Amino acid sequence: MTSQNNIFLIGLMGTGKTTVGRQLARKLKMEFIDSDKVIEERTGADIPLIFEKEGEAGFRKREVSIIDELTQKKNIILATGGGAILNAENRSHLVSRGTVFYLKSNLKTLLARTSKNKNRPLLNTDEPAEDILKRLLAERGPLYEAAADHTIESANNSIHSVIHAIIKSL
Repeated sequence: MTSQNNIFLIGLMGTGKTTVGRQLARKLKMEFIDSDKVIEERTGADIPLIFEKEGEAGFRKREVSIIDELTQKKNIILATGGGAILNAENRSHLVSRGTVFYLKSNLKTLLARTSKNKNRPLLNTDEPAEDILKRLLAERGPLYEAAADHTIESANNSIHSVIHAIIKSL
């Protein structure tokens, strides 16, 4: 682990980054931060509205600034947005400022976990969610793998098992 003792959670939407991060932070007595929530708090708008008004590019620009700021903190657990990994600057900050855990899940589980949540702008299109998630897995999977210090399977494991695997890896 780096001198900053940060834990960064990356992975596609629906892999459990926020749920795991929040409980892990309680267990390790660390501060938990969700980068998407910080963006919403700072802008006064939810992610779908930001996407609607500024497009994905506008959202990603805000995300780069927030990831840079948050990764400079010490002793935090940070859950990133699923697309944060797309930006090389974000990847660099995550890799150099903490221990990165890729929470990996299969398509079936991702579909089940994201199907009822309307707060996911990339899935709110006419294209079937399954096709979108397949594409995102193909595009982002190699980036997650490359940035991660550890990959933890979150699909068929309980939250407690995932947390245990993270702690064991530290």
